[in-house]
Amino acid sequence: MPLLPDHPTERTATGVLLFSASLWGLSWMPLKAFFAQGLPGPVVSLLTYGCVGVLALWLLWRDRAAWRVQWGLVLALVAVGGWANTSFVNAIMLGDVARVMFLFYLSPVWSVLGGWLFLREHIPPVRWAAVGVAVVGLWLVLGADAGAAAAGLGWTDALALSAGLAFAANNIIARAAHRVPLRTKTFAVFIGCGLLSALAAALTGGERPAIGPGLWLALLAYGFGWMLLATVTWQYGVSHLPSSRAGMVLLAELLVSVGTAVAFGGEQLSPMAWAGGALIAVAALGEALFPPAPVATTGVHTP
Repeated sequence: MPLLPDHPTERTATGVLLFSASLWGLSWMPLKAFFAQGLPGPVVSLLTYGCVGVLALWLLWRDRAAWRVQWGLVLALVAVGGWANTSFVNAIMLGDVARVMFLFYLSPVWSVLGGWLFLREHIPPVRWAAVGVAVVGLWLVLGADAGAAAAGLGWTDALALSAGLAFAANNIIARAAHRVPLRTKTFAVFIGCGLLSALAAALTGGERPAIGPGLWLALLAYGFGWMLLATVTWQYGVSHLPSSRAGMVLLAELLVSVGTAVAFGGEQLSPMAWAGGALIAVAALGEALFPPAPVATTGVHTP
């Protein structure tokens, strides 16, 4: 980012990451506004992420010499990162923001399990405890008994859970793709989201609402302004902060999204859901305070 120093102080990097987390936390507002205009989720993600993804193809081609040796992991980032964002956008547009965010923030569970299964990470007891706390939180959010939880898990909930799972997988793959430039990892997400959104839009079919010039401008501003800025500042922040500090700062996304959805979006949560969400937030904080140890590059399988 040319407007920011290459070697920022921790305070600067923290401020940038907090700005990014706030943008992500407030992203439900324009998404709900697009939904109110009659735009389905796949169309919104196609016209926002997809437009950025078209330009990102040039950047990936330009960096091809650097990532060619790990091209399989780049394809995995396109698929997994694309699904994470596509499913997240659709879940936010269709569901209750607070519930979607709580379910999405189960990603620490998937990070622990994925790192243990695929990267052979040593998992200390405190991180396993965070998994248990998150699972209890999920149980409370969904209904506090097995029957209610199963009955209460709808399509939107499944999208939110899969978004968190894909986000965690994206992070695991990104750690393994140590020879892939950071820029390639960032923009692969936009390409994948555009491709998957185009497929989803084609499969769902139906009549599409007319998009006037004002709505077109809003969609492009959201993609090239809001989302691109949120993504680039996120990458900048996490690249210049210890992972534990970055993880704690990024929890602001959960606080901002849930707080604004309740305060301004008219959403309500039961005491049980609040308790479950608090446990999920505690689990995410525990994951941030005790991040995985760096993976030795010699032990990472590459295609």
